[in-house]
Amino acid sequence: MLAPQDEDQGGAAPRAKAILMITLNGRARQDLVDETMLLVDYLREVCGLTGTKQGCDGGECGACTVLVDDRPRLACSTLAHQVAGRRVETIEGLARNGRMSRLQQAFHEKLGAQCGFCTPGMIMAAEALLRRNPDPTPERIRAALSGNLCRCTGYVKIVESVRAAAGPAVEAEAAR
Repeated sequence: MLAPQDEDQGGAAPRAKAILMITLNGRARQDLVDETMLLVDYLREVCGLTGTKQGCDGGECGACTVLVDDRPRLACSTLAHQVAGRRVETIEGLARNGRMSRLQQAFHEKLGAQCGFCTPGMIMAAEALLRRNPDPTPERIRAALSGNLCRCTGYVKIVESVRAAAGPAVEAEAAR
C-alpha cells in the first residue's frame, strides 16, 4: 500500500510511503513510513523511543543495536521496512512493570556504564547473547560485544555486568 509523501520536496519526486507492521516491545504497531527511513529514525522519530542511540550512522559503533527476532541488529544500517512482520525490541522493552531487567540491574550495580551513551546498544547485544547462551564465558561475552564501542571504559565492568546477570539465570536453571 503506497502513498506519496505529503510534504513539498521542491520539485523532487515524492518519496513512497508504505504501511509498516511490526511487533515493537511486545505490542503490534502499524505506521505509514517512508520506504527509505532507517530503523533508528523510525524508533526515535515515529515511535518516540530515544533509548536507541545514533552514534556513527555507519554501522561501526553498535550504539544503535536492537533485537530483531532475538538477534542483534544495527538500526542505523537497517531500513525500517526490512523488519516488517518481525519482533523488534529496544532497550525500553527490557524493563517490565517499571522494573529494570536482570541485565539492566547488573549494569547498574556493577557500574557497567559510565557516560551511558553506548549502554543501550551494549545491553541489547548482551541480551541477545544471554538468550542464546545463559552462561557465557568472559571470552564469549567480549566476542559478542566486539561490535559495540565504548570510549569510557576498558570493558572490564561491562563483562562483569553481563556475568553477574548470567549468574542468577544459571542458578535458577540448576534449581529446576
